[in-house]
Amino acid sequence: MFDRLAQMEARYNALSQQMSDPALVTDQKKFQATAKESRDLEPVVEKYREWKKVSEGIAEAKTMLADSDADLRAMAEEELASLEPRLEPIEEELKIMLLPKDPNDDKNVIVELRAGTGGDEAALFVAEVFRMYLRFAEQHRWKVQVLSESESGIGGGLKDVTAIFEGDKVYSQMKYESGVHRVQRVPATETQGRVHTSAITVAVLPEAEEVDIKVEAKDLRIDTFCSSGPGGQSVNTTYSAVRITHLPTNTVVSCQDEKSQIKNREKAMRVLRSRLYEVEAERIHQLQAKERKQQVGSGDRSEKIRTYNFPQNRLTDHRIGLTNHQLAMVMEGQLQPTIDALIAHDVAQKMKGETVDAA
Repeated sequence: MFDRLAQMEARYNALSQQMSDPALVTDQKKFQATAKESRDLEPVVEKYREWKKVSEGIAEAKTMLADSDADLRAMAEEELASLEPRLEPIEEELKIMLLPKDPNDDKNVIVELRAGTGGDEAALFVAEVFRMYLRFAEQHRWKVQVLSESESGIGGGLKDVTAIFEGDKVYSQMKYESGVHRVQRVPATETQGRVHTSAITVAVLPEAEEVDIKVEAKDLRIDTFCSSGPGGQSVNTTYSAVRITHLPTNTVVSCQDEKSQIKNREKAMRVLRSRLYEVEAERIHQLQAKERKQQVGSGDRSEKIRTYNFPQNRLTDHRIGLTNHQLAMVMEGQLQPTIDALIAHDVAQKMKGETVDAA
């Protein structure tokens, strides 16, 4: 481990020298790649330097224990009492830092929510969970763009909604949300006070850049149509909405959020690239990753990853056995404790050498 850390420190020093070279700034692509690699290495190198400083302090103090001067020996014992308890925790942190990282963790994400079992009640819960994610995004200062949404027959409900979440390390936080979310509560339309169970599906896809996945123009069929729903005078009068079909995989993406056909096309292509990227990633890592259909499921209540029980004010994440009795706060976007617990569980499994899927 420490040989690898020494190599990382040497690489970090080399990158720092490159960053100070004025000639590097003229090549923006290389400059950005160098800066990113340097940023990625920096926390590990800083922790390694802390470990070296503590280790050197312990070695010096042990040498002083052999000194004939009683005062120096007393100082050495005090120094050891202070430094030795710090060494093991730093080493544990370094082990965690050296665990293989998900290459998608720094990416933006495409989030897709769809109503499953439960009809109108499921559609209402889609809207509420999406609102929860919007509040969570606000806390992290992420930017959210709605790409498409389909309203249900009752006020405020959504049959489905797709949005892009952009910001710092979005996928590293949101990737654990993929799966079936079950809700238990008394619907507003229930006259006898019975608790109903409904379900929605959530899919979180890392956004693919053009360098990640190449889409050939000949493989696309692009259709335009009139937008529907809220939107002012342009609705049903201009062909601004776009539907893109990737012919080899029969993947269909549509977007009508913008009044501009060009902007809708750009947004639809972002979603299409991300879906195709996921398919390719599954093909390459099929032994490690679940297929998307398994990840998201059919929306049946039995395929749940999480339950939201409103009568008991309880959230339960079934993957790690976590129970939180502050559901009202979670629905206001206070999702971080749950995410942190999932991340900690994932790290613990990796420390054991086990492969764990996000969902």
